[in-house]
Amino acid sequence: MRYEFSGDPIAVVVCHCEHCQRQGGGAFSLNLIGLESQLSVDGTLQNYQETGENDDGVYVNRRFCGSCGSPIVSELLQTEGVIALKVGTLDDRSDITPAVEVWCVDKQPWVDLADIAVSMDRE
Repeated sequence: MRYEFSGDPIAVVVCHCEHCQRQGGGAFSLNLIGLESQLSVDGTLQNYQETGENDDGVYVNRRFCGSCGSPIVSELLQTEGVIALKVGTLDDRSDITPAVEVWCVDKQPWVDLADIAVSMDRE
């Protein structure tokens, strides 16, 4: 499975939410935020629908590679048409620099991203 993201992202964001920590198996998730129309996928992604903390309905579709299980993209349902592409799946990640971190309320106490321009407790 291959994909292509065209154009510039809206932002490069570190997400510290507990859901991203679990999905990525780490302290946070690094994402290119863009529009669904900027992503083209050659192959079929599997889908996991994640619900809110109180089971208050689906709020994100987590799309992943059915062959290797790698998380590829999250479709943010609160902001229709906006996606979070997982930076770790890019062929070249060398020039990706995050400028925003969200869900800092869930940030692990040992994480210090001093060069981040904007930090928000929640999304």
